[in-house]
Amino acid sequence: MEGDKEIRGVKELLIISGKGGTGKTTLVASFSRLAEKAVFADCDVDAPDLPILLKPQERDRGAFYGGQKPYVERELCNSCGRCTRYCRFDAIEDGEVDYIECEGCGLCELVCPEGAIRMEDHVSGYWFVSDTPFGPLIHARLNPGEENSGKLVAEVKRRAREIAEGGGYGLVIVDGPPGVGCPVISALSGVTLALVVSEPSISAIHDLQRALDLCETFGVKAAVVINRFDVSPQRTREIEALCDSRGVEVMGRIPFDRGVIEALNVEKTPLEYPSKVRSDIVKLWDTVKRAL
Repeated sequence: MEGDKEIRGVKELLIISGKGGTGKTTLVASFSRLAEKAVFADCDVDAPDLPILLKPQERDRGAFYGGQKPYVERELCNSCGRCTRYCRFDAIEDGEVDYIECEGCGLCELVCPEGAIRMEDHVSGYWFVSDTPFGPLIHARLNPGEENSGKLVAEVKRRAREIAEGGGYGLVIVDGPPGVGCPVISALSGVTLALVVSEPSISAIHDLQRALDLCETFGVKAAVVINRFDVSPQRTREIEALCDSRGVEVMGRIPFDRGVIEALNVEKTPLEYPSKVRSDIVKLWDTVKRAL
């Protein structure tokens, strides 16, 4: 990973949370108003929200092929029903394929006596390159029921890096997927700094531990910001103690503010709306820039 960063000459900031709903997308959108020249990537390909706040104008798109699915040549099919009997996912009924249920295992192709079924590359979703008032945005969306989101995350990041290198951008800011699974692992590749957004709750602290473990496993420098820190001072102290024990810097603390909710309701960031947290976000950004 370190070699990737040196070759590219582009810094990469990844915002993750270990769980959904901590405010990472709001933070990325706020950073977009503060970054001087950056490329943005939304790697939450299952439910991308960053485009709502960045107002993109699409200029390019492409299909993402995440795997193979069966296609039936009707003129060869004799409706023998073998594919239906052997399918354990109830995804094919006498040659008619339910692509939502299909897992792409290929068994139906093997058992078809007429050779009427063949596995072909299947469009699982789409990636997009868009222009925004704040810089290029690369994002994607998986089709309902599709998998291989980790591969689509890798595609989004690859295109973001290419645009950053080709356009002379020094920074890529990535809105990471929730959780700590395959999509997050994919998003961590080549990252300069992972900023983990946490909040003072039992579940968030547990997820923070998992996110920090993941960063440590892949050798990625991590830092933490505590959102809505004043909701539970006791839990905030627990987060601070956890970070201190692991040598992880707490780069910022953002208080709860209903103005943030009001801003998001009208598709604005806290920096564009009367909000008490504006100065906290600006201070956090300054700290993150120095760390990068």
